[in-house]
Amino acid sequence: MTADRKHLIGEILKDKGLITEDQLDEALSLQKSEGKLLGKILVEKGYVNEEDILSVLSVQLGMKEVDLSKVKIPKDLLDRVPGPIAKAYKIIPIRMESNTLIVAMGDPMNVQILDDLRFMLDCEVRGLRSNEEDVNSAIERFYGVQAESVEELLKQIEATATDVKHEEKEVTDLAALEEMARQLPIIKLVNLVLIQAIKDRASDIHFEPFEDQFKIRYRVDGVLYEMLPPPKHFAIPVTTRIKVMAQMDIAERRKPQDGRIALHMGGNEIDMRVSTLPTVFGESVVLRVLDKSVLRHSLDELGFQKTDLEKIRKIIRKPNGIVLVTGPTGCGKTTTLYAALIELNSIDVKIITTEEPVEYDIEGLVQVSINTAIGLTFDSCLRSILRQDPDIILVGEVRDLPTAEMSIHSSLTGHLVFSTLHTNDAPSTITRLLDMGVQSYLIASTLEAVISQRLVRVLCQQCKEEYTPPDEELRKLGVIRKDVEGIKFYRAKGCPVCNNIGYVGRTGLYEIMLMNEEIRGLIIEKAITSKLRSAALQHGMRTLRDDGLDKIKKGLTTIEEVIRGTNA
Repeated sequence: MTADRKHLIGEILKDKGLITEDQLDEALSLQKSEGKLLGKILVEKGYVNEEDILSVLSVQLGMKEVDLSKVKIPKDLLDRVPGPIAKAYKIIPIRMESNTLIVAMGDPMNVQILDDLRFMLDCEVRGLRSNEEDVNSAIERFYGVQAESVEELLKQIEATATDVKHEEKEVTDLAALEEMARQLPIIKLVNLVLIQAIKDRASDIHFEPFEDQFKIRYRVDGVLYEMLPPPKHFAIPVTTRIKVMAQMDIAERRKPQDGRIALHMGGNEIDMRVSTLPTVFGESVVLRVLDKSVLRHSLDELGFQKTDLEKIRKIIRKPNGIVLVTGPTGCGKTTTLYAALIELNSIDVKIITTEEPVEYDIEGLVQVSINTAIGLTFDSCLRSILRQDPDIILVGEVRDLPTAEMSIHSSLTGHLVFSTLHTNDAPSTITRLLDMGVQSYLIASTLEAVISQRLVRVLCQQCKEEYTPPDEELRKLGVIRKDVEGIKFYRAKGCPVCNNIGYVGRTGLYEIMLMNEEIRGLIIEKAITSKLRSAALQHGMRTLRDDGLDKIKKGLTTIEEVIRGTNA
């Protein structure tokens, strides 16, 4: 639903005398902070009931009511809308009118669903009013308890291979590509893969063509899992379908392309960044899944120890200086920085970010996307940002000397600068900056803190099992049995709750190095990393491995995960 429609619903309710101006303002304010639908907020606050909202929607959108107990749905219509889509969006197809699909909606207040369905099903969609209970009953009645899965769909496709033309040779005709992308088995397969990956909390979805195979893999909590591979000749149609959804040039297959797919599922806004890469055997496609519910994560939810959290909150409220978050790609640096910015985001603070690309849109922040093709680099962008009167600046990454020098200049002129760097631990960040060519006295005078981090998987609390680790495993962790007497150790087992993986979600391991006079002196002297590390440890820094051991003691993760995450 667009902002205009949301606002219109509130105005209609106010005009009818069902809510007051103050109640509407309160609901709109909550909507900005919580991201919920305006109608749902008004119902939850008790200002109106659901019938009031539905009556407004009926007037506003011309949405009629349907009695699902009297509806008969033909099989070809059920084939057009896969069970997982019906379940995910709480809808049931009713009939086709020309090229318009009529669906009953279990959540009529969420008209964004209709836009998503138009996008996914490649046809016009119109909604009818129903309720969640009736729609769920209809889904169970028409689709069965077990809705269609990717594996089941692929078995059906194998049995009816004529449904999709074999396209082993290079296809260059635009009309042929468009026709392939609109074939029902292709649409269903792509939709089911996206839904299953999102349901399983995937961060990335990979479509990979090889000489004799077309693989689909997705990454959950940092680990790749493979789906049942589709037939090899599906590579071009599936890739083309994704490019259509991402509004890319389907005829261009020789150059890399970038696009975007936006969906709403389970009340969350899902943004998918699409990247294509020409390979020897066709285009490799990767979808990065950006769930905007991550923006609701506060610093308290990221896995910081209480004492570390106090340090972080003190650091990020400094008036100027540089705070660096370091670690390898995919270790959660952006999530940590966004959580800090969201905590600092207020009407009296101007925050400007420069990122490549902007991953999440945050209300109240001025965000700039880097574009090296036109010369908009981090360092050139920073020069312009300083003329915009910011209080806090986020630089996506310090990757070269010009960016480092501009970040330092920004902090020296009274700004607090956040950025990231790729290093193995906090003390080696100093060495990395010196290697870039940054003057030691500039590092010493501007750097306030370095936060190094990793992500480890969290044990499923429903099925984790206690065990006694062998001496060899303890040795790899850097402890002996005498050091861990009385501590309970757990390992992953697997159950239906965690999809038999044994883990659900991830948490951070952190190493925080705060600047003090001794460390600043060592930086000016260009001391080696081991000396910096010794000084930081003497002043209370806990290593990544120390933090990992604490989380093992709390039963949050395993020895295996901590060793894997801190071996670098």
